[in-house]
Amino acid sequence: MLRKILSKAFGIGITVVQCGCIAHCTFEHVADFVVCVGPSMLPNVRPDDILLTEHISIWRRSVSIGDVVICRSVTNPQQYICKRVVQLEGSPISFQTDESMTHKTVPRGHVWLEGDNKENSTDSRSYGPVPYGLLRSRAFFRVWPLQDFGCLPQSES
Repeated sequence: MLRKILSKAFGIGITVVQCGCIAHCTFEHVADFVVCVGPSMLPNVRPDDILLTEHISIWRRSVSIGDVVICRSVTNPQQYICKRVVQLEGSPISFQTDESMTHKTVPRGHVWLEGDNKENSTDSRSYGPVPYGLLRSRAFFRVWPLQDFGCLPQSES
């Protein structure tokens, strides 16, 4: 009797561990959920929005201009930030800084990221191009709030 109970408990324990490993690998390498914080992506992504993101575009280096990406912060590596890809490697970029126009070319292996809320965003205009290695995932679907459930816009509105 005890042997039967222990065998059943062991079987259930193994199944729980297997499910946990599958969930971990899925969230780490395929897709995950991100809760956004801060005003830099207003009005398209609001604070406390929950987004579904995928990692495969990053691995395949197939992000496009207009994609919303999650990346490790250049200024604080402990944080992740949510920004929009404005320009890809090898492309020219022009932006306004302190009453002057600046022209640069995005170096190889980098992307240019900006927040949709240009007046309230610390982005590539402040710290320059972002290395591709800091990108984590591409956001493509809003899960919460339910009234906005659906695909994210691919370009600024």
